[in-house]
Amino acid sequence: MSAVQIFYSIIAILVFDFLLGKTLVLLNASRMSDPVPEELDGVFDEQQYKKQQKYSRANLRFGILSSIFSFILIMGMFLFAGFAWLDELVKGITQNEILIALLFFGILMLASDLLDIPFSLYDTFVIEEKFGFNKTTPGTFFLDKIKSWFLGGIIGGGLLALIVWFYSLAGEYFWLYVWAVMAVFMIFMSMFYSNIIVPLFNKQEPLPEGELREEIEAFGNKAGFKIDNIYVINGSKRSTKANAYFTGLGKRKRIVLYDTLIEDLETSEIVAVLAHEIGHYKKKHTMISLFTGLLQTGFMLYLLSLFVNEWPLAEALGVKEPAFHISLIVFAILYSPVSLILGLIMNMLSRKNEYQADNFADSHGLGKELISGLKKLSSKNLSNLTPHPAYVFFHYLHPPLLQRLLNLKQKIKS
Repeated sequence: MSAVQIFYSIIAILVFDFLLGKTLVLLNASRMSDPVPEELDGVFDEQQYKKQQKYSRANLRFGILSSIFSFILIMGMFLFAGFAWLDELVKGITQNEILIALLFFGILMLASDLLDIPFSLYDTFVIEEKFGFNKTTPGTFFLDKIKSWFLGGIIGGGLLALIVWFYSLAGEYFWLYVWAVMAVFMIFMSMFYSNIIVPLFNKQEPLPEGELREEIEAFGNKAGFKIDNIYVINGSKRSTKANAYFTGLGKRKRIVLYDTLIEDLETSEIVAVLAHEIGHYKKKHTMISLFTGLLQTGFMLYLLSLFVNEWPLAEALGVKEPAFHISLIVFAILYSPVSLILGLIMNMLSRKNEYQADNFADSHGLGKELISGLKKLSSKNLSNLTPHPAYVFFHYLHPPLLQRLLNLKQKIKS
C-alpha cells in the first residue's frame, strides 16, 4: 500500500468506528422506554424506574458529546499532521530513539488526559452526583489523576522503553522478546495487582470474624475451594455502587468485597455472589482469559513486526523518515478492525463464562440467592434492564440481567 492509501484507510477506519459506535448507542437508546419484562418485576418500583431512565438518558447525551469531541480531536491530529508536528518537536529535544518515543507518547497521553478532565469532572460531580452515586471529593479526584500519571509513566514508560530497546537490538525478531516481557508482566500483574496497585488508591482490610466470614468459609469448604484471603475494600470512598471480584493466582488468590456490597446485600446473597466468582476460578476461566490474552498479544506483536519497518507507515502521517513510534500509531489504527473481531469473540466467551459461573452457584444451592442479589445490585446501580441485542453483542461482557435470571430459573426448576 502507498502512503496515500494508508492515510485514507486510517480515515475510513476512524469514521467507520465512530459511526458504528453511534449507531449502537442510538439502537440501545431506542429500547430505553420499553416495558420491563415480567421476569424483572420488582427490580425497580415506579419512582426508581423513572430515575433509571433519567440516568440512562443523561449518560447517553454525555457519551455522545464526549465521543464527538474525541473524534474531532483524533481526526484533527491526522488531517492537520499533528503527529508529524509532535515528532519534529521531540526530535528537537533529543536524538535518542528511546527518549524520543517516551516524550512522544508521554506528551500525547498527558495532553489527552488533560483534555478529558472537564468531561471526567462533569461525569463525576454532575451526573453521578445528581443520581446519588458520587462519593469522590475533588481532592481524591485530582490525587487519583496524579497517581495514575505516575503509574503510567513508570509502568507504561518502562514497557515502552523496553520495546524500543528490543527493536533496536533484535530487529525483526524484537516481537519475541517483547512478547516474553509482556507475558511476565501480565502474569505478575494477575498475581500482585491487588497487593501493589490497589493499595495506592483504596484501603483493603481483612474481612473481620463474624457471620459473613463464617458463611463464606463454610461455602469454600463445601465447594472444595480453600479461602484464606478475604478482603473488604473501601469502594464507598468514591461511589455507592457495589461490586466484588476475585484476583490472583495460586496461593496469591484473594476475594475482594466492596464495603457497599456488604451494606446492600444479605449474607446469603453475598455468599451467592462469591460463589459465582469462585465458579470462574473452578471452571478455570481466569487461566483461560490470561492464556488467550497472551496469545492475542503475541499475534498483535507478530503483525507489528511485519509492518513496523514499512516506510509508507511514517510517510502516511507526513513524517520525513521512518520512526518506530510513528509506526506504532499507524499500526494501532490499522489493527483496530482485527481487534474489533477478536474483541467480539472474547465478549461472547466472557458471556458464556458468566452463565457457567452462575450455574456453579446454583449447583451449590444458591441460585435463588444469586437471583435476589443480582436484582438488588441492578436496582442499586440503576442498570439498563432492556439493552438492545446489538449493543449487548458488541459491548457486554456479562449477559443482560433478564437472560441471567431466565437461565438461573431454568436451572433451579431442573
